[in-house]
Amino acid sequence: MRSLLITLTAIVILSGCATDLVYMNVQEPAPITIPSNIKAVGVINRSAPLKESKIMDGIDQVLSLETKNLDKDGSAECVSNLNVELQKNTRFSSVKMLNVTMKTSGAGIFPAPITWDSVGILCKQNGVDALFVLELFDTDSKISYATHSTTVKTPLGDIPAIEHEATMKTLVKGGFRIYDGTNKTIISEYTMNRDHVASGRGINPVAAASALVGRKEAVKQIGGNMGIDYAQLILPYWINVTRDYYVKGTDNFKTAKRKAQSGNWDGAAELWKKETDNSKAKVAGRACYNMAIINEINGNLDDAIGWAQKSYEDYGNRLALSYVNVLRNRKARIDKLNRQQGQ
Repeated sequence: MRSLLITLTAIVILSGCATDLVYMNVQEPAPITIPSNIKAVGVINRSAPLKESKIMDGIDQVLSLETKNLDKDGSAECVSNLNVELQKNTRFSSVKMLNVTMKTSGAGIFPAPITWDSVGILCKQNGVDALFVLELFDTDSKISYATHSTTVKTPLGDIPAIEHEATMKTLVKGGFRIYDGTNKTIISEYTMNRDHVASGRGINPVAAASALVGRKEAVKQIGGNMGIDYAQLILPYWINVTRDYYVKGTDNFKTAKRKAQSGNWDGAAELWKKETDNSKAKVAGRACYNMAIINEINGNLDDAIGWAQKSYEDYGNRLALSYVNVLRNRKARIDKLNRQQGQ
C-alpha cells in the first residue's frame, strides 16, 4: 500500500498559518473495470456509414467542406492505435484486430448496440471473450472568412491592401463500447470529442485557404490519440493530492515540521505521538490529526481513519471531520483498485 503514496513534499504556504501542505502521488482505480474472466479481446471498427446514410454524409461533406475519406482514415488510425495500446496491457493474453464488415447509421449518431447473437458469434469465431468496438467516428467542420486592412511592401513603397483570413474548425467525435460476450453485458459506453482549429492568411482567398492543408493528417492524429486514450481508461492512473498537517502548537510541532520538510516523516511522527496526550485539547487534537496523516502516508488507512475520528470526536478538531470523509473515500477507491488487480 505504501507504494501508492510515493512522492511526498512539504511546503510552506504562509509563515503565519498553523498548517502546511504535504503533496502525495496516489494511484487511482481505472475508470473502466474489466471483469477478471476477460483474457482475450477483439477490436472492431464499426464506424463506416451504411449505404442509405451516404447521401446525408455526402451533403454534410459539401456543406462542411469535408476532405475525401477524412472519417475513414481517422477511424482507421483510431482502431489501429487502440489495438496497439491494448496489446501493451499485460492483463490480456490475446488482442486481435478483427477484419469484419460492420457499419452504422453514420451522420454522427451513436448507433444501437450490436445484437448479442452477433456478439456471441464473433467471440466464438475469433476465440475472444470481449469486443472493443469503435461505434462512431465523425468529423464536423466549419470554415469562416474575415478580411483585414493591411499594407504590402513593394519597391514603390507600401500599398494599402486587404488581407484574407480563413479559419477552419473541426470537431472530431468518437464513440466506443466494450461488449462482454460471456456475461452479455456492455462494460462501457463512452464518447469523446476533440477540437482542431487551423487558420491561414493571404492577400487573396486562395492563399488564405491554406488553413485546409494538412487537415487530414491532423484528424488522423486526433483519431489515433482517441484510440490510445480509450485503451488507457482500463488502466489505473496517478494523481497529485494535497493534505494539510499541523506545524504549530508546541516546540515538538516546530521540530516535527523540520523533520517532515527533510523527508523524515517517521521522526516527525514520533514527536506528534508524544503530543497526543497533551493536557491541552487543542494541541492533542492537532497531534491526533497529524497521526492520521502519517498513517495515510504509510498506507494504513484504517488507522488513519481512527486517528482522524479521535481528533474530531475527543477534541473537536473540525479539520479532522472533513479528513475522515476524505480517508473513507480513499479507502473505497483503493478497495476498487485492488479488486481490479485481482487482489
